[in-house]
Amino acid sequence: MKLLRQMLIILLICCVGEIIHKLFNLYIPGNVIGMVILFICLCTGIIKLEMISEISKFLIDHLAFFFIPAGVGLVAYFDLFRENWAAILSISFIVTIVVMIISGHTVQVLRKGSKK
Repeated sequence: MKLLRQMLIILLICCVGEIIHKLFNLYIPGNVIGMVILFICLCTGIIKLEMISEISKFLIDHLAFFFIPAGVGLVAYFDLFRENWAAILSISFIVTIVVMIISGHTVQVLRKGSKK
């Protein structure tokens, strides 16, 4: 019952994000709005971490499972990937390097800030 209650909290916040997305016709997806709402609720203490910790751990442990539909969906665009494989590979490589650099600098800034 505890996991069901925790899942309900996350699903309600996700639904609120979707409703906001539809009501205001925003370009930001509803699930992203829901994550921002969850983040704000966690930071302000409206939702305590203990209220969603077990379901969060479960979802993170099974995260790879959620990529299967996206991977299967790529099969429909196989011809597009075959024609543009070099550009896709180059962009993926460049973006990976940029993300690693930015993440490294962010961690360094945060570590310096926590020492003070």
